[in-house]
Amino acid sequence: MNTERLTAKICDILIRKGLESAIKKTRKIKPLLITVVMLLITLTIAITYITLPICNASNENTSAQKSQPNADVSWRMFRGNPSLTGIASGTISDSPKIKWRFKTGSSIKSSPVVDSGLVYIGSDDKKLYALSILDGKKVWEFQAEDTIESSPCVINGLVFVGSTDSYLYALDAKIGKLKWKYKTGAKIVASPNWMNSPKKDKIWILFGSYDNYLYCVDSITGKLVWKYQITNYINGSTAIGNEKAIFGGCDAKVHIVSTINGKKIGEVDTGAYIAASPAIDGRYAFIGNYQGKFLCIDLVTKKALWTYESDTQFFSSPAVGKTQIVVGSRNNSLLCIRRDNGKPIWTFQAKDKVDSSPVIVGDKVVVGSDDGRLYIVSLAKGSEIWSYEIGSPITGSPAVLSSLIIIGADDGIVYAFE
Repeated sequence: MNTERLTAKICDILIRKGLESAIKKTRKIKPLLITVVMLLITLTIAITYITLPICNASNENTSAQKSQPNADVSWRMFRGNPSLTGIASGTISDSPKIKWRFKTGSSIKSSPVVDSGLVYIGSDDKKLYALSILDGKKVWEFQAEDTIESSPCVINGLVFVGSTDSYLYALDAKIGKLKWKYKTGAKIVASPNWMNSPKKDKIWILFGSYDNYLYCVDSITGKLVWKYQITNYINGSTAIGNEKAIFGGCDAKVHIVSTINGKKIGEVDTGAYIAASPAIDGRYAFIGNYQGKFLCIDLVTKKALWTYESDTQFFSSPAVGKTQIVVGSRNNSLLCIRRDNGKPIWTFQAKDKVDSSPVIVGDKVVVGSDDGRLYIVSLAKGSEIWSYEIGSPITGSPAVLSSLIIIGADDGIVYAFE
């Protein structure tokens, strides 16, 4: 018996019993009869009204979820969050299959992001694309004046992306219409990040440029809030946490800047220029440089807590797990390092350099390589679980969400695996 019928039967019994009892005593207690009848009628209406919409709403939501799989999940920016930790929720298969492909007009260095059922990715063909997450079909495209290596950032219905034409663009996320653009003095390959203003009434966008400045602009107007200058290029993205902006520069330093006013808090000299983006968790930042050093930096003391040294270079940005750090390197390997002291745990050997930034999802790591393969590696052991030969170098970072993996490659194709 379904809920509606059961509710109706119970109410019917209650009404009949209440009426019979009340009628017997009606000559003595007439007010009681009126009270009982009114109470039971009210109770019947209330139970029916509350029960039926809940059941119907549940059925409608289930139907909607089945008709639009994966449309409600997000990976809105490079590395998945403002701290750039590269951690994804959900689970992925041990042997994903190709779901769809989309061909752009040139090679892809940009990392994909996902929001509200759309995949956003840049291409060296000077375009930013918005694709349906369900089938990879193009929804819209935006033409810049030069290549788009920067990864987009989606927040509050707007897409922000930099270009080597020196502009940061703000576009309507649904239709790709230009809202504003901000010109810097040189190319932008770093991915923009976002934060709330000190009063929490605005959203600010942070990004670095090859003109040696870190910029903070208003997300709605594109007007400059503040800017911070260093002595060399800013190639990587900026991590944000605890009212601090942390980024590496080609001046070899990790810079710590106040997000409130753009003033210097501190810096750490790593000894070689930095092309990668940092990841931060609490008071610690993790980043590698071009001299084979990978550092854990205490943002309070502004000193390196530990340093892992190797004979390679780091272009890849790290994924920060609970007890381990995973990062790609240019000696053709993916490294797993202990988070507390920087001691090596395992090394996974690819067939070419790993500039792609890995993503940790559950007990697995997803990463691309210049050997043309996309890999899934065991987080615990560093052993290969699965690989797919795209056949063209992969330098971007994958977007991993729900059961999907999305990545672009030098062949100009965006791949979705599920």
